[in-house]
Amino acid sequence: MVGDFNNFTANNTQPMNGQYRKDVFPGQEVAIILKKDQRTGKLTYGIVKDLLTSAAYHSRGIKVRLEDGQVGRVAETDVVDPDGE
Repeated sequence: MVGDFNNFTANNTQPMNGQYRKDVFPGQEVAIILKKDQRTGKLTYGIVKDLLTSAAYHSRGIKVRLEDGQVGRVAETDVVDPDGE
């Protein structure tokens, strides 16, 4: 849900939706959308291992590799895995 503007930073000025590289960092728990799930928007939860997008901004979300090796674009940065994993 890259367009979901319900998650805001502490000062409520910018949505924390994974489009800005400065908001994503290794060790952070995020929700990503895998390439195969782009049509459905299904979220996959994990911890960022590497940032793969070098640009400061990407309209569909910063591409990351999770610790388990999955690659996708960050949809949400301020998340808690609903499965508790």
